Amino acid sequence: MAAKKSKTPNFIDALNLLEQERGIDKMTVLDALKEALEKAYKKNYAGSESIIRCTIDGETGRIRLFDIKQVVDDVMDEDYQLSEEEAQEINPKYKVGDEVVTEISPEVFGRLAAIQTKQLLRQKIREAEKEALYQEYVDKQDEIINGLVERVEPKFAIVNIGKTGALLPLNAQIPGEQLVEGQHLKVYVSVVERGTKGTHIGVSRTDPGLVKRLFEMNVPEIYDGTVVIHSVSREPGERSKISVSTENPDIDPIGSCVGPKGTRVRNVVTELNGEQIDIIEYSDDPITYISNALSPARVDKVKLNEKDTSALVIVPDDQLSLAIGKKGQNARLAVRLTGWKIDIKSETEANEAGINFDVDDDFNEEFLEAMEASDETNQNEDVAASEEEAKETEEKVAKKVKKSAPVKHESHDSEAAETLKEKLEQGNDDDQDYVKILSEDEDLDEDDEEPDYDPKYDEDIDYDAFDEYYDD
Repeated sequence: MAAKKSKTPNFIDALNLLEQERGIDKMTVLDALKEALEKAYKKNYAGSESIIRCTIDGETGRIRLFDIKQVVDDVMDEDYQLSEEEAQEINPKYKVGDEVVTEISPEVFGRLAAIQTKQLLRQKIREAEKEALYQEYVDKQDEIINGLVERVEPKFAIVNIGKTGALLPLNAQIPGEQLVEGQHLKVYVSVVERGTKGTHIGVSRTDPGLVKRLFEMNVPEIYDGTVVIHSVSREPGERSKISVSTENPDIDPIGSCVGPKGTRVRNVVTELNGEQIDIIEYSDDPITYISNALSPARVDKVKLNEKDTSALVIVPDDQLSLAIGKKGQNARLAVRLTGWKIDIKSETEANEAGINFDVDDDFNEEFLEAMEASDETNQNEDVAASEEEAKETEEKVAKKVKKSAPVKHESHDSEAAETLKEKLEQGNDDDQDYVKILSEDEDLDEDDEEPDYDPKYDEDIDYDAFDEYYDD
């Protein structure tokens, strides 16, 4: 028994194929065909104000065209109005306010009308195709897709990413990477936008987002959110830095990214044509984060200026070149990674510039508080200090006299001490000279030295530098 032939028209089969290959909905094309037939009929056989309605059966493909006119008392436009008498000639039941629907055979379309319908239909299909393409790839923006290099030119390459070709400009290609036609490539979708000539899809191999997505593909802990990527900085073809962290204390975020025997990070490096990757641990503390970002250099001290988001970093002399990197690369990547402006100096440069990191802000605040408290009690302390100084001076004079004079003059010395005491109480200028002589006397016993004396205060102190530091 012969197989029953399908009754579906050829153009319905074509619409089904178009929907499968290009993702254009069949009903969208049918709606476009209806609009094209209506416009073509109006332009060639009716007025612009005429009401033409077209229907197409999506299963059988049958096309029906209808001319609709309104029944009125006074006809103003014959394109869409009909008098009651004319309407009743068609059917006596018609009255004012009714619509007279007349079916038109599609066979009335001449060659010119058919060409116009075809052109309108093509235009609608192109617009639908652009919209379908945009809707498909707009959700893939900032994602990685696999492509096939179709064409390589000196300033760009065309990469087939499925249903269309994407432009890969020269500045979006990894420096030193040689692309060949037929090569499979992972690209990062950097832009998807509508344009006058259609949907524009731009892809890149240099975007930092490519590094992030590659780690998501190769590190399960990043994909499921256990390990978080905070920032990526990159100089394509040479080096990248990536900061990661985790809230799970049992997981090493850096070790997870490196993988067993370095397999995970090696896969990323291979895909990036040998680009070096530094994986550092993120920290909420800017000092720790900046120190980590400058790895592999060892950082001694970091001074933050949060007002302008800058940091001064001091490193050992032998670590300066390592912290700056080749042509400043390590420092640049650290700046982009952390978002802080970083000034790097060696210990020698810091010392020559008079930068003192031993005195911190906490000490500064305590120092100022102590000075303010001291100012409040100075007046009371001055009086007590003067009396205490006079008493100590009197005791030293009496002790000196007793030590240097014979015993037989003890009463005389006592009288001299009493005389000195009276002079001190009177505040004569001669007493100041006498006290000065006593303070310079080299024969005083070691026991007579003040107990609070500390030799370290004999060192020279650069108070100008100290004041300048706190003024800054």
